Amino acid sequence: MGRVLIIAYHFPPCVGSSGLLRSEKFSRYLPEFGWEPVVLSPHPRAYEAIAPGTEKKVKVPVTRAFALDTKRHLSFRGSYSDWMALPDRWVTWLIGAVPSGLRMIRKYRVEIIFSTFPISTAILIGLVLHRLTGKPWVVDLRDSMTEQDYPHELRTRRVRRWIERQAMHYASRVIFTAASTREMYIHRYPQLLRENCLLIPNGYDENDFASLRWPEPRVAATDQPLRLLHTGLVYPEERDPLPFFRALARLKREGKISGKTLNIVFRASGADELFQKMINELNVADIVRLWPHIPYHQALQECVDADGLLIFQAANCDHQIPAKAYEYLRVRKPILAMTTHTGDTAALLNEAGGATIVKLAEEEDIYRNLPDFLSAVRAGTHLLPRLADVQKYTRRSQTRELAKCLTEVRKEMPTPAAEEAESHAR
Repeated sequence: MGRVLIIAYHFPPCVGSSGLLRSEKFSRYLPEFGWEPVVLSPHPRAYEAIAPGTEKKVKVPVTRAFALDTKRHLSFRGSYSDWMALPDRWVTWLIGAVPSGLRMIRKYRVEIIFSTFPISTAILIGLVLHRLTGKPWVVDLRDSMTEQDYPHELRTRRVRRWIERQAMHYASRVIFTAASTREMYIHRYPQLLRENCLLIPNGYDENDFASLRWPEPRVAATDQPLRLLHTGLVYPEERDPLPFFRALARLKREGKISGKTLNIVFRASGADELFQKMINELNVADIVRLWPHIPYHQALQECVDADGLLIFQAANCDHQIPAKAYEYLRVRKPILAMTTHTGDTAALLNEAGGATIVKLAEEEDIYRNLPDFLSAVRAGTHLLPRLADVQKYTRRSQTRELAKCLTEVRKEMPTPAAEEAESHAR
């Protein structure tokens, strides 16, 4: 068994991020493929929301290092200086994580360091531990760290771009979840070897679906409203639902939809106050509902019970795929994807089938296509995702690919005899 230190901000009892599942499932399945993980995460106080007790289901050693959230713990009357949140609000985690990580590396005889984004401080911790110990470092970029205009604040973008450059220079492997992100980084950093830039998409865990109640396929009753569901965060910029709400308002005014024929649920959107204002102003509160967070297993069951599922992904996220897309595909319900036709999300949905794709930013496109989507769902004629094309995205198979990566990195490590010979040569 090899040993790998996983540095992950999102880890039980944290809730509210799909990234939690990636690090949790990697740690669960790696032992099947010859690797023992030990996990370094922040103290739970750093999380904005937790699900007490979920950490007890984790069967690997976890160290919780000192960490604060600048916004909640270090602000004065709700304000704080930008430098206190560089590269992100959890930069204080670095203070506790470096000594904790060094102890873990010695105690567990860790061979490889693995750190996972989208919290930049996790990448910074991996960089420091790699430089202090010389242990090989694998960087997992679930999303791109920087774009031409992202992060929007210039100082933050510069700091994160510096961390990004260090990661591309020192990492033995860089893992991406979307093909176009991988190509973007290879173009941005010509020194990157293509063979060291791996693609390991997100996915779903078949075990999470085993205990769900699966209703019999049916044609939706004409006297019951259809229910469309979006589960998880809806970022106001990257997943702006306003054109969708406006299209709903137009269809309602024309008598084509109403609260009696259509219910749309946003589960745990993360921006309920902003969206409720839009919904009220457009007079679609009888159609659109904002519901709070529920445990993951219940959220999956809600997807199974829905008539159709919603995806929002803007053009500036063309090289990203929402993690929920893989779970939606496994549920095998009709999907209305509001995104571009050229991005990685559309490519995945076209590969697996079962989705109607309309342009998120174009109210007119949504307005024209939504009635046909609803009619097909109600009649039971909308195509469903093809299970054979979905099953390649299981969390176990993705973890197998990670284990292969770690094994390859270990093979490249110098043997003690080689290190001694090099030392004598110097």
